[in-house]
Amino acid sequence: LEALERLPAGAATDLLFPSLRGAYFDLHNFRTREWKPAQLAAGVTPIRRVYDLRHTFATFALRAGISTFDVSRYMGASLTMIDRHYGHLARDGRDHAINLLDGYTNADVAGVHRVDIGWTLSQQAVASAANRNGR
Repeated sequence: LEALERLPAGAATDLLFPSLRGAYFDLHNFRTREWKPAQLAAGVTPIRRVYDLRHTFATFALRAGISTFDVSRYMGASLTMIDRHYGHLARDGRDHAINLLDGYTNADVAGVHRVDIGWTLSQQAVASAANRNGR
């Protein structure tokens, strides 16, 4: 994000990485002129596809603990597709859920109501009163 903040302001386009003419990149030209030479200069072997960045993002995001739901939204893909292709990498599976719930029930978090029978009954009473009053 720091690199993005250093980009000059006031560009005449809403594109984050516009072509020299301010339009969308021609992906074929970009791969040939920029992507492959950059990888060769960096010593990347074998040469990767631009699309591999999508897989890298999904893998890193899921391993970092970002939910499958959020990753699907960021990538513009269905939850089913993300789960099918990357679900095995997700940390939001059963064991992770158990750890989160254990941490939640053991934590003393200000302003957080514990979900127990007393709280549940009190909320039902509030909802019932609101329904009777037409709210």
